[in-house]
Amino acid sequence: MNFHVITIFPDICQAYTDAGVLGRAQKTEKGKGAKVRGKKISITYYNPRDYATDKHRKVDDRPYGGGPGMVMKAEPILKAWDMAVGRKKSKVKTLLMSPRGVKFDQKMAKDLAGKFEHVVLISGRYEGIDARVKNILKADEVSVGDYVLTGGELPALSIIDAVSREVPGVLGTFESLEDQRVSSGEMYTRPEILEYKKKKYQVPPIYLSGRHKEIEQERSKK
Repeated sequence: MNFHVITIFPDICQAYTDAGVLGRAQKTEKGKGAKVRGKKISITYYNPRDYATDKHRKVDDRPYGGGPGMVMKAEPILKAWDMAVGRKKSKVKTLLMSPRGVKFDQKMAKDLAGKFEHVVLISGRYEGIDARVKNILKADEVSVGDYVLTGGELPALSIIDAVSREVPGVLGTFESLEDQRVSSGEMYTRPEILEYKKKKYQVPPIYLSGRHKEIEQERSKK
C-alpha cells in the first residue's frame, strides 16, 4: 500500500508516520533465518510549494467573488499529484480532506486497503482548495468527524493510520486479530492494587480469576 500526502506541512506529518507501528511498517527488516521482511506500506510527502512557479513559492490567492481568507491554488496541487501518481492508471484513489465530505469509517478503511495500491490524500488549508482540483482529479471528499479543523493534516494521518492497520503484516499476529476481539473500555494491568492519594483501587476479582469465558462476557457488557 502506497500513501501519497500532499501538504504544505510534510515535516509535521512525517514526525508521526515515522514513529511506532507506521514507522516499522515502512522499513525493510531481516527476520529469523536471514529472511528479509519487505516494507508493508510506503508514505511519501509532496509539498505544493515545491511546484509553485513564482519566486515566493506562493500556493494561495484571494477567492473570486470575494469573501474572507485565501484559497489554495490548483496548479501546485495538480503538479504534486502528477508527480505522485500521474502515470499510474489503475488502483489509485484520491481523497480530498474536507468537513463536507463523506464520513470516514472502518468499512472505508478496509475497502481502501483491499481495493487500491495508491491512495493520495490532499490536505487543504486556509479557506479551502480551488474546486477545479476535485473535478479534474475526480477526488472524493472525506471527513473524519462533525467538526472543522485548521487543516487536513490530522484527518490525513488518521486515515493513513486506520487503513495501514488493514494491510496484512502491519500489525503483529496478536494485534491483527484485534477487530475480532471484544473491545472494552474497562481494561486493567499491574499492579493489582493501585494506591493513589492514600486510597486503594483494586482490579475487579473477575479479571484475576483466569476464567476467560466469563472475562470476555464481562467485557462484552461494557
